[in-house]
Amino acid sequence: MRKAQYTMQDIANQLGISKSTVSRALKNHPDISQETKDAVNKLAEEMDYQPNSLALSLRHKKSFVIGIIVPEIVHDFFANVISGVQSVAYEEGYNVMICISNESPEQEEVDVKAMYSSRVDGLLISLTKETKKLKHIESIVNKGVPLVMFDRVSENINVSKVITDDFQGAFMATDHLVKQGCKKIVHLSGPDNLSISSLRLNGYKDALSKNNIPVDDNLIIPCPEGTLSEATKTMKSIINSNLEFDGIFANNDVTAIGAMNALKELGKKVPEDISIVGFGDWRLSQLLDPPLSSIEQSGINIGVESAKLLFKQIKEEENDKEFTPITKVVQNNLIERKSSIK
Repeated sequence: MRKAQYTMQDIANQLGISKSTVSRALKNHPDISQETKDAVNKLAEEMDYQPNSLALSLRHKKSFVIGIIVPEIVHDFFANVISGVQSVAYEEGYNVMICISNESPEQEEVDVKAMYSSRVDGLLISLTKETKKLKHIESIVNKGVPLVMFDRVSENINVSKVITDDFQGAFMATDHLVKQGCKKIVHLSGPDNLSISSLRLNGYKDALSKNNIPVDDNLIIPCPEGTLSEATKTMKSIINSNLEFDGIFANNDVTAIGAMNALKELGKKVPEDISIVGFGDWRLSQLLDPPLSSIEQSGINIGVESAKLLFKQIKEEENDKEFTPITKVVQNNLIERKSSIK
């Protein structure tokens, strides 16, 4: 059975002082003597006193909670984003409510409604791979909840966004493969409803053009689910079709790993026969045989920048200032490993 929490009135009763004196002592108010502050803080610690967050919310008309919805946390990228968000929220005196949509648009919609019902002061969200309808996002924005999209964003919603330079990362990956001698580079592309997929595809195409290599649409193969099984199956189908290629740029590391597994199963050597570069620099990538070259994304930086943008909007709107959405682009790096170096 849950026990009742001690209140400021309980502290006041034991010390024979007013509740308002206890409140000011806990806030280190200069009008309260050090002796009284010490007595109040000592008793509060002994009682394991916790402020009533509901009362604080009603008083300040704020919940002091922000929400974050991520599509999954198996990939350490999203775990790092959450860490970055929490570090900023802690400094701002906020708690973080976390929901995982599990790559389900239906669950994402439920999570957004749950965040609104919980009266979060702001929301951060990275869309699922399957999210096409944005009514639930538009609804919470229209209700006045500050919102920032990160990583997987939609250009159809006018809110702040934090993204990596997907175009630049894809360009670097493809250009690296060309410099390793690759002439026919397969691009395993992501879901076409996400801007990151189109940016990475455009970066791939631009790198080929800059290196005077014609873009061959036959070498652009969809892998929208981005799973190991899909990538393995897709790569086996490509090899069995006798399509000629000597390099692979995958939309993400999981897809790259699935492709690598298929190549090995069918007797192809990496990187001697086929060079591979992924995107995301998943922690397990460096433990593969051979270790996977990849575009590094800083999840912590993305989390920090996303939270800073959200708090900027919260504060400006509290001061009745009109907030103009901002898009921040976080740069990334190519991590060269043995999967691509011939």
